Parts: sequence; C-alpha cells; structure tokens
Amino acid sequence: MADSLRDQLLKSGIVKQVQPERPREPKRAPSPGKPARHGGKPGGKPGAKPGAKPQPPAAGRSQQDIDLARAYALRAQTETRERKQIEQEAAEQARLRRERKQKIQQLLDGKALNKADADQPRNFEYGGKIRRVHVDAPQLAALNAGELGVVQHGGRYLLVAREIAEQVRAIDAHQLALLVDPAASGIGDDGVPDDLMW
Repeated sequence: MADSLRDQLLKSGIVKQVQPERPREPKRAPSPGKPARHGGKPGGKPGAKPGAKPQPPAAGRSQQDIDLARAYALRAQTETRERKQIEQEAAEQARLRRERKQKIQQLLDGKALNKADADQPRNFEYGGKIRRVHVDAPQLAALNAGELGVVQHGGRYLLVAREIAEQVRAIDAHQLALLVDPAASGIGDDGVPDDLMW
C-alpha cells in the first residue's frame, strides 16, 4: 500500500514528527473551608505562578498540522511555477515556428518552379511515406543531378533551385523534402537509381 502524503513528507524531512501533548490533569476543586489560592498579583488566574506571563490561547492547530499545511502550500507553489514555465516554453516554441514559417514563405515567394503541364511524376520518401512531385524531363534530370530540390510548404511540394533549398534547410531542415547530393552516386540508399520512374 502506498504511503500517504503525510508519511512521504515525514520521510523526506519537510515535515517533522511532533510528539502529541500529554493530557493535563483535571483541576481539583478547592476543599471546603480553604480559600482558593491566587497568584501574587491581585486578579491573577488561579494556579498561576507569581510573575509569569499569560500564555496566548492555542489556535486549535498542532505544530504537525501547521507543517503539513506549509508543505501543501510549497507543493502548490512549485506546481504552479512549473506549469507557468512549461506554458512559456510552449509559447516560445510556437513563436519560433511562426517566424521560421514566415521566413520560408518570404524566401519561396515567386521562386517555385512547378509547372502546371508537367507530366512526369518524381517519387521520393518524406516523413516516412512515399510522396510525389510532377516535373518535366529537364526538371527531372536537374532534380536527380542535385541542381533542383523539393521543399514542403503549405501542404504542397515545391520545386526550387538548389540555393533556395539549402536556405530552407538552414531555416528549418524538416521542410526540405528532397535534395540529391551531387557527389553521391546515382543509386539511392535503398539500392534504386534516383532517376528510375516508379
């Protein structure tokens, strides 16, 4: 059975074990015929020591309850601080993504080389799936030679010059869908030639 929060706090040393107070003996009524004894000051409480300061009344909570409440408050503050930090980090990441997307949009503006009448599909692997971009014969040769690249932006695959593709990779490498290394041989990692139509 799991320890209760109180037991865990006691083990960690955040809360200290407080010994329960001893029950006080009930006051005895003065025996008949004897006057009640008072302290040295007139109007003092019965049984009070002479010169003793009056004790403030107990707040009704033991030290253990106060320590436990303090531990709960500390835990709540820590959780709130951690939650705010996570929210700030998420907001910062979202801001950076928006900035990268805007930079790529400005970079690609008017630079896409896709042709509406291109009839040759060029398949490539991106994001764990086989994707396709349509090119004409000269574009296919340039793409396979590494002179052109493919960038994924706004749900589309855009054919761009190698320089643009490399700039996109510098901003956000995840947006670069295809860029053949011209120094590599014409056979891809899977053993299939890059210019094979499939």
